[in-house]
Amino acid sequence: MFDLKAIRETPEEFDRLWAKRGLEPLSKKILDQDKLIRKAMQVVQEAEAARNKASKQIGAAMGKGDKEEAERLKAEVAGAKNVIAAMGAQVDGEKAQLDDLLASLPNVPFEDVPNGADEDENVELTKWGTPRAFDFEPKAHDDLGTELGLMDFETAAKMSGSRFVVLRGALSRLDRALSALMLDMQTAEGFEETSPPFLVWPSALHGTGQLPKFAEDLYPAGEDHYLIPTAEVSLTNTVRESILDEDTLPIRMTAHTPCFRSEAGSAGRDTKGMIRQHQFNKVELVTVCKPEDSEAEHKNMLRCAELVLQKLELPYRVVELCTGDLGFGARRTYDLEVWLPSQDTYREISSISNCGEFQARRMNARYKHAEKDNRFVHTLNGSGLAVGRTLVAVLENYQNADGTIMVPEALVPYMGGLEVIG
Repeated sequence: MFDLKAIRETPEEFDRLWAKRGLEPLSKKILDQDKLIRKAMQVVQEAEAARNKASKQIGAAMGKGDKEEAERLKAEVAGAKNVIAAMGAQVDGEKAQLDDLLASLPNVPFEDVPNGADEDENVELTKWGTPRAFDFEPKAHDDLGTELGLMDFETAAKMSGSRFVVLRGALSRLDRALSALMLDMQTAEGFEETSPPFLVWPSALHGTGQLPKFAEDLYPAGEDHYLIPTAEVSLTNTVRESILDEDTLPIRMTAHTPCFRSEAGSAGRDTKGMIRQHQFNKVELVTVCKPEDSEAEHKNMLRCAELVLQKLELPYRVVELCTGDLGFGARRTYDLEVWLPSQDTYREISSISNCGEFQARRMNARYKHAEKDNRFVHTLNGSGLAVGRTLVAVLENYQNADGTIMVPEALVPYMGGLEVIG
């Protein structure tokens, strides 16, 4: 959501920033709607004043025995009440329309975010590690897992359909080991381990920006709940409708949860294997902080996610998303892309975003900046990392010619000393 006062003061600025995201000028439409609301509210206030004045005069007229004047005043009060009811309903309707419009609009990017139309114009910032030179043709992760008998898509399809998997034995333990390593590393960096709900109300999804725009990508659960598409929703909403003490900030949280997405907008993409599934595990990072700290916190979250890939010795690169590829709620996003030998390219394994006060306004999350001066917090979120995609990267980068998988040194203690999966 956006500050209407700021849009009134600098409409051209908002139009310019929204234009970077490919949107037509919108400030006039927003401000015209705002004027209708304020005009209707003025009529309501004038009618309320007239009602109150006439109500006081009725008693005086009755005291003087002037029944005719009293009746006239009563009619005036009744007319004012009708105006208040009618115009009040109009105000509510106009406000609802404006709220719907504002809720549908994406966040505005920071000034220095690279301009671009789509992912092809994202900017590579750094690379870490050198992709391994294989002396054999590297296999895809799903072929490796299936041949080991530890990754079963067919059985999962019998009970759940496509884009699900059953992991068994050492691969199931590897999945658990990865999440445990990530949590251990992120908590060591100051993120508090949290176990949030997996079911949330629509208001929680509206707060973080998944509703109303991305309703088709969500899984409803009964009449009142949805399954979370990411722990970002649960973690960020822990501060909704709150006024936080300044000295409690920043708040840093991490959680390992399943995530559920219909992937409605990804028809035909990555349907094979574990890259894009309807259910997957992820270790999420969320930070809530003061506005002046959000850029530094963003870089800290990026560093924490990078440390996991470095610990696993997986080659990766960091890219900054251009304006045309930014997520709905983000002002700036860094993507971590890990090297996948079977595809001979880097693939996204984490998106780390600074949302500014966009989510905080939707959730009404503020902090006490000074006496009688409550300000909106900034919220940030990112994967630290997507567990399934990390498992994919480990399988492909650590594979042997005979189809066995070397266990990364950092994971051997979590695997009970197992060094080779085969």
